[in-house]
Amino acid sequence: MITQSCFTTEVRGWAKHLSGNENNSLGKGGESVLKGYGVSSLVVDWLCDQAKGQSTAVACFYFDFAAQMEQSATSMLSSLLKQVVGGMENIPLEISQAFQEQKVIGGRRLQLPDIVKMLQAITSSLRTFICIDALDECAAAHRVKLLNSLQKILEKSPRTQIFMIGRPHVRAEVEKRLAGRVISLSVGPNRDDIMEYLRLRLRTKRQTPWIRVWQQTFCRRFPQLYRKCT
Repeated sequence: MITQSCFTTEVRGWAKHLSGNENNSLGKGGESVLKGYGVSSLVVDWLCDQAKGQSTAVACFYFDFAAQMEQSATSMLSSLLKQVVGGMENIPLEISQAFQEQKVIGGRRLQLPDIVKMLQAITSSLRTFICIDALDECAAAHRVKLLNSLQKILEKSPRTQIFMIGRPHVRAEVEKRLAGRVISLSVGPNRDDIMEYLRLRLRTKRQTPWIRVWQQTFCRRFPQLYRKCT
């Protein structure tokens, strides 16, 4: 796992590129998906900092292989809708009415077409950044519906920008379904990033039992590398 200390300069470059480019989607493909405190969290943090005091929404979603069946296009876009609406000072009347109607008819969940229409209505007048992590871990059937829905949202919302992370095998599918709206980048950890990560781990002052064991094991197995990092 790569921590927040790594990739900072490069990730900020991606984020700036995302916030300023004319295309709507910036996709990243690599040999592995960086999870937890990885690329997506850095981008989200940077975008949230830039959005302070501005009429801008930032929403994110992480796909988990263990929850493939539960994380459908409907549940994912519903999560994004809640995040966007939750950050608004004034919720559009049509959105409020739609939610009230759902309650009146017995609490039926919003359907995918309804969610797409709501996101179209909101993002068409509000600059919006959407970050999607581990797209490759979205079930194939769900991914088709998700990408088709995102395409519909982008058609109505030219100011919406999407940042997606996934392994290389999903790139062709993304480029096909978001035709003309995608810029792809292939990235991966380099030697300097790994060395910086190891230095921070070995020099950390937060000496938990797990970290002490990790340091001792690393020193024993890689003595030369240990000396370079300390």
